[in-house]
Amino acid sequence: MSNFDREEQLKQLHEQRKQATKDKVEEAIKRLTKSSKTINFNSVAAEAGVSKATLYNHHELKERINFLRNQQEEAFIDSRIKRDENNQNAVIASLKRRIEKLEQKNKKLEEENKRLREKENEKLSDYFSNL
Repeated sequence: MSNFDREEQLKQLHEQRKQATKDKVEEAIKRLTKSSKTINFNSVAAEAGVSKATLYNHHELKERINFLRNQQEEAFIDSRIKRDENNQNAVIASLKRRIEKLEQKNKKLEEENKRLREKENEKLSDYFSNL
């Protein structure tokens, strides 16, 4: 029993528990990523079954979650910009079609106006020639 070192045993046990916690959190992050869910301290803590304090106290886990959260936010912003550009392009295309239709309608009305003026001029000419 002289080889038994209680302090060393406690250190090993602590390291094992620490590693088990890290593994649980990593698995939780993988599941959240796979299912395209939001990654933040609340969601990871709930998925891994650990407290948020645990996540904040483990520097590596804290950095990883912050990195993934920022990455998701950037992807969200990029997709929103892309969606806004697509909406803008759709609006522009729609307005161009509307302008074309209005130009065609305007051209028809100008032609009709021209014909009506010619008819009016003919009628006036006939009227004055009969006087």
